[in-house]
Amino acid sequence: MSASDHPPVHSRPPSDVSAWVGLAGLAGMFAWFLVCRHWPAVADAFGVPGPRARLDGPYAAITAMLWSVLPMIAVTLLVDKAHRRPSTGIDWSRARPLHETMRVSLVKIAALWVTWIVIAGIYCLGRWYWAEPYLFAMGVLKAAAIPMFVLAVPYVLWLDRYMVNPRDHAWHFGAMLLGREAYDPAEVKKHWRAWIIKGFFGAFMISILPSGWEAAVNADYAQMLRDPTGLGLALVTLLFLIDVQIGTVGYLVTFRPLDAHIRSGNPLLAGWVAALMCYPPFVYTFMGDGMLGYEFGTPGKGDANWSYWLAGHPLLMWGWAGLLVALTGIYAWATFAFGLRFSNLTYRGVLTNGPYRFCRHPAYVSKNAFWWLSTLPFLVTNGSATDVIRNTVCLAAVNAIYFWRARTEEEHLWAEDPKYRAYHTWMSEHGLITAPLVRLKRHLRWRLRDPGLVGSPAE
Repeated sequence: MSASDHPPVHSRPPSDVSAWVGLAGLAGMFAWFLVCRHWPAVADAFGVPGPRARLDGPYAAITAMLWSVLPMIAVTLLVDKAHRRPSTGIDWSRARPLHETMRVSLVKIAALWVTWIVIAGIYCLGRWYWAEPYLFAMGVLKAAAIPMFVLAVPYVLWLDRYMVNPRDHAWHFGAMLLGREAYDPAEVKKHWRAWIIKGFFGAFMISILPSGWEAAVNADYAQMLRDPTGLGLALVTLLFLIDVQIGTVGYLVTFRPLDAHIRSGNPLLAGWVAALMCYPPFVYTFMGDGMLGYEFGTPGKGDANWSYWLAGHPLLMWGWAGLLVALTGIYAWATFAFGLRFSNLTYRGVLTNGPYRFCRHPAYVSKNAFWWLSTLPFLVTNGSATDVIRNTVCLAAVNAIYFWRARTEEEHLWAEDPKYRAYHTWMSEHGLITAPLVRLKRHLRWRLRDPGLVGSPAE
């Protein structure tokens, strides 16, 4: 059944994540942010020894994740009570004896250890992982390696006693390795899709934490109150920091007792191609100065191109800066609304609240609109009509990649969860942004089918 054939849905399905989870993480992050900005005063007040300088280093950025994740876990357990949902695959009332699950658990532990060793080998082979900005991420992962290997043992032994079916994706991979029991190749693929996603995007997200944290902690927001460009870019940086901090937590905290586990990675090759084109090292081939570069002949200030063309018009500059901040705010909101469950190319439940009550892809819509308004690719300083056309077409092609990416994500979720199908249908009829676009699409199809018709298509 296609989306257009699905029966109407009269109420928006409930979200698998409450708004309070992301807000708790946001509050925790900002509490640590204020501590870091005012560390000299904090250290004096509590008599803490050491230098009196802002905490703007990479380890302060990593610590911010702890300040985010602990409140989110508390809300997930105490408010959402997500650990009691059937979707966790856990029955807390049924604790099997350890000797009954020991063999299954050992197979899974072996599978996890082999998986991590393979991912570490890939990190070693990838040259880009041993240059900036990935060096810090590699250091963090190296430090976490031994604790991960050790703590996996008691964690798996404990959890398998309560799992309804402990033979999950990891077990099937372990069974394949040991060759002693029948395994399902489809489950092995699910295991590897999930861990490739965590390995690839986890390293990337950790690598971009320090630069954003340093810029946000040290920004002089008060001094920028008379400078729309400076203040706008500083606030955009702060909002992108929210996106990165909460997003990184999502990739790392994929624990089943929190109902935050990866239920499936996108099985569609097109989905992987569309997503990976947008991230290093692949993005350098297509965007920036790559094949789809859209800033040739522009003032060369990237996200501040707009300030070059609007200089001398203070009211317009303030309005433009506010619009860019608002778009970035929607983008950040679309990430922290996921709480503990944000990650690309995965199905981890269905989100229907926050910005997702207005649009199925608020992050992509706001990000692509931001690029048009910040770079103004159709305005060039060299007078080249060729650059105007090329820039405009290339940015439109980038938009098309994100549209393609969104469609592959929808196809994945549509196949996985009837709640998503209900959400998709409800948004098509009631979404503030989505519904008018769907009606326009229906109207255009109707007109193209028979240009001589008048009126509007039946709903």
